[in-house]
Formats: sequence, C-alpha cells, structure tokens
Amino acid sequence: MSIQAGICRFDRSPIDSDALLQIGRSLANFDPDGESTYLNGSLGMLYCPFHTTLESKLEHQPLTLVSGQVMTWDGRLDNRDQLLLSLGPLRDTRPSDLAIAAAAFERWGTDCFRELNGDWAVSIWDPHEDELLLARDQIGVRHLFYQPMPDGVTWCTELAALVRSATKLSICEEYIAGYLAFYPDAHLTPYVEILSVPPGHFVLLRRGKAAVHSYWRLNPFQKTRYKSDAEYEDHFRVLFRQAVRRRLRTDSPIIAGLSGGYDSTAIVFTADDIIRREGAETPRLDTFSYYDSREPDDDDLVHIMQAEQKRGRRSFRCEMSGSGDSLSFEYLAFVAAPGFGLREEIKPSLARVVKGCGYRVSLSGLGGDEMNGQPLDFRLLVADLLTHLHPVKAAQQLVAWSLLTRIPVVQLLPETIAELLPIPCRAILARRAKVSSWVDRRFARAHRMSFRLLEDVDGCWFWRPAARDAVQTVATLSRLVTHLPPSFAEQRYPYLDKDLVEFLVSVPLDQLLRPGERRSLMRRALADLLPLGTLHRKTKAAAARCYAVTLQKHWEEVSRLFEAPVSSSFGFVEPSLIREALLAMKNGHVPADFTRLLKALSLELWLRDVCARGVFADPRPNVQPASELATQQSFDIRLSMKSGLEAFAKGGETK
Repeated sequence: MSIQAGICRFDRSPIDSDALLQIGRSLANFDPDGESTYLNGSLGMLYCPFHTTLESKLEHQPLTLVSGQVMTWDGRLDNRDQLLLSLGPLRDTRPSDLAIAAAAFERWGTDCFRELNGDWAVSIWDPHEDELLLARDQIGVRHLFYQPMPDGVTWCTELAALVRSATKLSICEEYIAGYLAFYPDAHLTPYVEILSVPPGHFVLLRRGKAAVHSYWRLNPFQKTRYKSDAEYEDHFRVLFRQAVRRRLRTDSPIIAGLSGGYDSTAIVFTADDIIRREGAETPRLDTFSYYDSREPDDDDLVHIMQAEQKRGRRSFRCEMSGSGDSLSFEYLAFVAAPGFGLREEIKPSLARVVKGCGYRVSLSGLGGDEMNGQPLDFRLLVADLLTHLHPVKAAQQLVAWSLLTRIPVVQLLPETIAELLPIPCRAILARRAKVSSWVDRRFARAHRMSFRLLEDVDGCWFWRPAARDAVQTVATLSRLVTHLPPSFAEQRYPYLDKDLVEFLVSVPLDQLLRPGERRSLMRRALADLLPLGTLHRKTKAAAARCYAVTLQKHWEEVSRLFEAPVSSSFGFVEPSLIREALLAMKNGHVPADFTRLLKALSLELWLRDVCARGVFADPRPNVQPASELATQQSFDIRLSMKSGLEAFAKGGETK
C-alpha cells in the first residue's frame, strides 16, 4: 500500500509545487518509508513507499524509463518467474517488481497489463505524447483515483488526499444508490468529479479527453471439467495453496484474521503448512481474533480456541463488550466516504497489535464466502441445469432441495424459472430486489436500485444463470475492495487470487453447492487440514444485538439526527420512515436488511460532516454536524469536465 500521487497540466503550464506537497502532508498519518518527488515543469509526481518485500527496498521512484516516460508503481507481482522467463535477463540479479513491470511495459506497452498477475496500480507519464496512463490490477485490490480537468489531471491512491486538494465537488447520486443498495460501481466515488480507475482497465488521459480501455475481463464461459470429485479437489488444493503462498512473500511478520470461520481458518492452516514444509520469506505468521460473548449467536470463541489448540499458538484476542458503543457518531478527522467499517471496539485493539508489533501485511478471508459458493442460491443451480437441457437432473435437485428446505416443489419451480428471466422481470418478482421502504421512491427509481440489489452487471441480462452469477460475483467483489477504507497494514486476499478466481467460476455449480452442503468443494479439499469443529461448523456469528444496544444507548442523538436529516434534503431517504425503521431496530425488531439501515445512518453522519467541512454545499442552512469537532475547510480548484467514462461491466468473513 505504497502511495502514489501526481499533478499534470496538459497546457504545459507549470504546476504549483505547494499543491503536491499539500498532498504529501495529508498522507503523513500513513507512516510511509520516506517520500520522493519528481518535478518537471507541468508535471509533478509523488511517491511514498511502504516496504513489504526485500525487493521493494531496492526501488527508487518515480522511475524514469529509457524511453523518457516517468513511472510510479505500487504492487506485488505473483508471477515474477514467468515474466522473467519471457523478458529475459534484466540488469539487476534480483530485480524488484517495479523493474519487472517497467521492463514489461517497455517491451509490450499496454499489452503488458494482462500479463501482470498480482495486486498493483501504476501511473505512467509520457512527455512525448503529453499523456497520462493509469491502470489497476484485474480484481482491483489496489486503489487509484483521479480527477480529470480540461487542462490537466490530479491523481492519488488515497481518495481523502485527492478530495482535500479539490473544491466545488458535487455528490455522486449514482454512488449513493449503489452504497445504499449493495456496493457502488467500481469506477465511482462519492464525488462526481473524482473517479476510480476500474479494475482490469487502464485510463488514458490527454488534453480534454479521458479514454477507458479494458485489458482483462472474466471469461465465465471457460469450463473446467473432470471425471471425478478427487480431480476437482486436487486442482483446488494446488491453486489455493499457491494463492496463500504468494501472499506470504514479505520480510516482515504477518498478521492474519482468525474468526474461527471456514475462510480465515483455511488461510491460517494452509499458511502454517507452507511455512513448515516449504519455508517462506515471512519470519512468522500470527493471528488476531475478536468475539462478543454477549451476542446470542456468537460462538466464535469456541472455534477460535479449537484452531489455536491445533496450531499450538494463541491469537491476539479482542473481546468486544457489546455494551452500546459499537458505532462511532463522531468524525475526529476527515473521512472521504461513508461507512462504519469495523466495530469500534475492535479498532484500537487492532491498531495496537499491528503498529506495536510491526506487522506490515495482513491476510484476510474476504471473498471466501462468495467464491466458494456460500451464498449461492440452489434455484440458480437448478435453472442452469434446465438451460443445459438436463430436466431429469434438475428435477432430482429440485426435489432434494424441497425436502431439505421444506418448501413445496410447486413453489420452488416458478421461483427457479424466474432465474431464467431478464433482470427487469426479476427486479419485479425477486424478494431480494425489494428496495427498503425508507429509501426515497423517486431516487430509487431514477437509479434502478432494484437492479443494484440483484448485483446487476451490464451486458449479461440474457446469459445462462451460472455465467451471469460468475460475472456478478467477481464484479461485486471488485466493487467491495475498491471502496474499502485505508488500513494499518497492506491487506492481502488469497480468495481474490486471479488464478483461483478463474478456476472457481469455471467448475460446475454442483461442485460448490450440494443439498445440505454449501461450499462443498472447499470442504472436501481441505478436510484433512482443518479442525473438525471448523470443518463441520454450520453457524456464523452475527452482530445484530450490539447495534440494537448501540441505538438504545445513543437514541437521543440518533433521534435528533433524523428530525431533519441531511440525507433527506439530498433526496436519498424518507425522513419519517427511516426514523421509524431505526426506532424499531432500537426496540429489538432487527430487520433482515439491517446492514443497509446502518449504511443509511452512516450516510447521514458523513453528509453532516463533509457539509460542515465545506466539501459539499449543504442543502439546508444551519444544520449542525454530527460531531462538534468537525472543522471547516476551504478548497480552491476548478470544476472538472465530464470524462465520458465507460462503466466497468464485467465482472469475508465479516461481522
């Protein structure tokens, strides 16, 4: 998570060096390993390294290529050896990832991006063409934001720093619709004028123009077919082990989340096995766990202790009190996007562990549920069998699921057939497409929120269910990681490994989901590795109670917020209905969509704060910010042009 930023002027006018330094000052809290700049008339580039590998300590950025182009790079290459074989010997005996990526770009141009496997973001300025190129990895783990203008562009890997350097920003309603429904599209930010480079794309910016090009799209029609379950299991083990091994490449100790759930435990035990049998660059792997003994459904501690016992090592543990302070109602510093993130009880404990013990890399189980079929709807599986003209097998599956769920076949059959309909029809019929009652009706219709609730991706309306679901799953995960807030350590996600992702979307759905057995392939493949309690675990901790208790404790403040909500003035929510929904949750009636309700609360707090700071014009005069500590800020930069950005179309275990 090294930071790169820059300012360029296409009219060749000199940039203000103070503007670049201001961006650097706003990034000081990330504790980078120094700072370096490149200034040359109309171009200024800033690089703040955060070293996580031995090779990264040898890098010098910004890097001037032989061709005269200037490059900054933040990333980890997972296919270094293959790239070196293709490129031939480089000058350095142990080249850094930057050197390999630079050599690949000089050899293949923008075609190199499809060859770079890993988590990365790159910025390249071409002085001969007066052209800036910005690109991100295929899944979008690394961030890269930019603000295009008629006479130039400003860019940065940290959204907050970019916002601080701008003014007269306007709120992006499309982003808010995505945020309240599911996740915003990966090319959006809360600001109309600031965009995100879409995953699997590169952006070319010239004078007055921004062109977005795709270099990778998931191929949902590629199939992996074997004769036996054992062959699928072997293939999964090889790729999952490879995904974990790739993320152990660091000369610092690693901290891994361990919730006692399937995803995190699989990562930890696979990493332990790799370190024991093969060795790894990291000196050690430790774990961090949290649990709430007051939550009625939280049995994480039992499974955490089982995992610790089998490992022979205890985790860093955080016991959450759940006493009514799980959410923060204050913004002590500027936050670029709405969202509560981790529960408040976890944040200080995790910060002390990560910073106090010198961890620079964190492993997360994010994406494990989605990629291994945990939320997969069996109706979709049966519908896919029908499209492949397997009516007998489809009927057998339908009966098996009917017996398991105790839902009559006559009810399941039309629900299954509905999966074959285009999204406008499913948006009317599907229960999960129902927009929350407290969302403003006109706003919901204008931004097709029912489509967003179905994880709509353009271009696959009439695809077979399995192919459509694969693209939607990967697109949703790309949206999620794009909008994750900054963290204390570099986050690495084994389940988002490109090779593993491409394999899991290519196997038959009945490898992932079988009657009474979700994530079947993963369970079978790792049966000999994991503790028995984890292997057969059927529960998953929820956190509904703690949020109801928090609303009870802070109800006076919440009630005042929604007497005249700013989010209603913007046209996002119905004030009486949102207050009514929050009141019901405070009284213990937790709705199924309570996470969206918490998003609406976070949105209200965030809007009050950013309006108080002068980022947006407040639609109502004299509305007080949620935090008395909010400070006013002024900004001075011209309103940007519309970029003509094409939408990114293809496409953890949390509490």
